[in-house]
Amino acid sequence: MYETLKYLHSYWAFMVLLVLIVAVVNALMRSGKTYSEKSFRIALFGLIVSHIQLILGLVLYFVSPMFDLWNTLGSGVMKDANARLYLVEHPLVNIIAIALITIGYSRHKKQVESSKKYRTIMIFYALGLVFLLSRIPWDVWPSF
Repeated sequence: MYETLKYLHSYWAFMVLLVLIVAVVNALMRSGKTYSEKSFRIALFGLIVSHIQLILGLVLYFVSPMFDLWNTLGSGVMKDANARLYLVEHPLVNIIAIALITIGYSRHKKQVESSKKYRTIMIFYALGLVFLLSRIPWDVWPSF
């Protein structure tokens, strides 16, 4: 189960990054135009794929053999850079990133003007994307 989840989490990340990039670029390119159903669907799809990734990641976190390091090392996890990345930084920053994407989606629906809708999506989705990119373990992704 662990290997399957690890595989899914790793390769679903490509979909998340691709869709978020599309959503941000769409918001940039169409900012002066009327908000369309297509833009709404792109933003919604970005929200959905990022939440699926979050669920996969949370399940993976708790079934991972690395999770046992909390029992073994205790607070020593913070002294080990690799353990800190996988057990603290990656999950925490990515939860914040998904929260930003969710906030952006919710706030954009409340906007009346098209330009404000696009700006809200652009800002929050771009921030979420930057946060996600900052905590990807580049040295091992997607090499398994």
